[in-house]
Amino acid sequence: MSGEKKLVRSRQNKMIAGVCGGVGAYLGVDPTLVRVAVVLLSFFGPGALAYILVWVLVPEEQG
Repeated sequence: MSGEKKLVRSRQNKMIAGVCGGVGAYLGVDPTLVRVAVVLLSFFGPGALAYILVWVLVPEEQG
């Protein structure tokens, strides 16, 4: 089914690994907002660990 939403790392909207671009597309928000949230969470919480886990566990989009 092509209507399914899947969390994948973005190939087009990436700065490091495409995690924030993929999460932004999945949630329907600007990836810049996701990047800001990750930076803030890296300073005040588990943002870096979460980013690395998503990088390792979520596949890159095909195509």
